[in-house]
Amino acid sequence: MKKLLMQAQKLAYLAPLALAARANAQVSIDFPSNFAGFSSHDLKETIANIVRIIVGFLGIITIIIILAGGFKWMTSGGSEDKIAEAKKLISAGVVGLVVVLAAYAIASFVINSLQTAV
Repeated sequence: MKKLLMQAQKLAYLAPLALAARANAQVSIDFPSNFAGFSSHDLKETIANIVRIIVGFLGIITIIIILAGGFKWMTSGGSEDKIAEAKKLISAGVVGLVVVLAAYAIASFVINSLQTAV
């Protein structure tokens, strides 16, 4: 079972690359000179962009945790122990998502207040 999950995980990582190759898309990591507004904005806007990027990554991680809990539940085979683990994972992901959304709201409020004040 673990071997099957490892294979599925590897395929999940490689699937976007395969889809991009099939669509004849160019896959590159060539950042422009003003990536995320780091070069052309003042310090307040740069900090705001950094905070938004970090909170966005944290939101993605919480969604992945929720999806992992759902996958664990679906593949539990009726085992009460695995279902309990999956419920804990899903509830932890939901709590994390609420915390991340609250952090985003607070950070947006503070950033907007600082930008308009000074």
